[in-house]
Amino acid sequence: MAQVLEIAMKLPEKLRGLRSERLSSLRPLGEFFDHQRISRPKDTNEAFQRVTYNTRHFSGNYAVIVLLLTIYGMIMDTLLLVALVFLVGGFWAINRFAPEPMQVGEHMITQKSLYTGLFVIGIPLLWFASPFGFMFWLVGSSAFLILMHAAFIEPPVSSEYTGVETV
Repeated sequence: MAQVLEIAMKLPEKLRGLRSERLSSLRPLGEFFDHQRISRPKDTNEAFQRVTYNTRHFSGNYAVIVLLLTIYGMIMDTLLLVALVFLVGGFWAINRFAPEPMQVGEHMITQKSLYTGLFVIGIPLLWFASPFGFMFWLVGSSAFLILMHAAFIEPPVSSEYTGVETV
């Protein structure tokens, strides 16, 4: 339990690091949606080269696409959103308002019993919400959009000379 709380405490720091790392590489929308650079690759080798270059070049933009698809999917799957809010809110409320055992009538209510109740209600609710279906949808839709964009956008001419050193 202590490990879970330790990971949860480090999460905002890791998110800030991820945000500064990934979002610093955001490319302008004009470059990302440049319709003049759209063309069909000649063969699979060219498509693979484009995907390799564009996934590195537009990695920040692709991270934003995955984030937007996640938000859209969570809004559309309200049962999953309710289940996650219930579980996360329950963890937060138990840690915030019930750190010590409480006497209610003749019963002693401990943090352990509150967590047990949270899991007894929250895990079946989460299972019924089908998080695996959501994850498969998110991976599939993200992969489709990113790979299609990366395969059909031509890299700039300057990308062909990135590995060449001048003497």
